[in-house]
Amino acid sequence: MITITTHVLDLGVGRPASGIRVTLEREAIVLGSERTDADGRVSEFAANGTPLSAGDYRLTFFVAEYFSRAGREYCFPEIAIRFTVAAGSGHYHVPLLLSPFGYSTYRGS
Repeated sequence: MITITTHVLDLGVGRPASGIRVTLEREAIVLGSERTDADGRVSEFAANGTPLSAGDYRLTFFVAEYFSRAGREYCFPEIAIRFTVAAGSGHYHVPLLLSPFGYSTYRGS
């Protein structure tokens, strides 16, 4: 079974970013939409009953609202991360390291 999770860390303030809406898509179909919890995590996407399989996915992080709530200036209103899930790979954790004027990501564990 393939699972996809994420975690958002706000490097500008040194803590998790809570309340960010994140969507999971495959082939332009939204499979789920969740908000990061108090620890900045989405530990499960309700994939509308669709089992996840190998292929190309996109996580989109809608960060404009997050920065606006804090009265902070930002450059990227949303961040889309495209990635490929290999067959038989199991769990994919795709964290986002966020700041108002940049971001980074990697495949976590």
